[in-house]
Amino acid sequence: MFAHLDFQQFFSAFVVLFAIIDVIGCLPVVISLRKKGKKVSAGKAALVAAFVFIAFLYIGEGFLKLFNLDISSFAVAGSVILFILAMEMILDIQIFRDNPDLPKDVTITPVVFPLMVGAGSLTALLSLRAEYDVENIILAVIANAFIVYIGLKVSKRFEKILAPSVLYISQKIFGIILLAISVKLFMTNLAILIKSF
Repeated sequence: MFAHLDFQQFFSAFVVLFAIIDVIGCLPVVISLRKKGKKVSAGKAALVAAFVFIAFLYIGEGFLKLFNLDISSFAVAGSVILFILAMEMILDIQIFRDNPDLPKDVTITPVVFPLMVGAGSLTALLSLRAEYDVENIILAVIANAFIVYIGLKVSKRFEKILAPSVLYISQKIFGIILLAISVKLFMTNLAILIKSF
């Protein structure tokens, strides 16, 4: 399995995925969700993200073709979720209603998908698959999963250390950034979908 290990390929794949997953940029969203009483498990997020990435590396294109879907469709769906999250952060409103019968754990959605494992990171993964050996990409995925784990663990300390006013201001700033990202993601991929029709 490790016959084609190449440090340069590993490092390049790691940097690309690290930039797109953007754990640091996700922290204000995670802190905001925790303030609402939601549970985010660092270990679960890291394991699920790594599993989805590795699975998609092998069966991604075939899975999408099976359902006659493409990455742009996932991107549009993910951008809607990001847009709603951004509106909650900016306007201090609750769009996602709490259902007492549903678990408080939001690790899978929206933390893993679409914040970390979104259309951009899955597209990048397929692009890396075309250029690099699978072993190096898998190692890069595992390394990024470790960064995800550390980042989410550290977010608890940030929440305790930072003053409420600082958290409130950062929530608004990152909410606006998240809103802009969601709009760009939506418009770009909607244009691709329209062209495909």
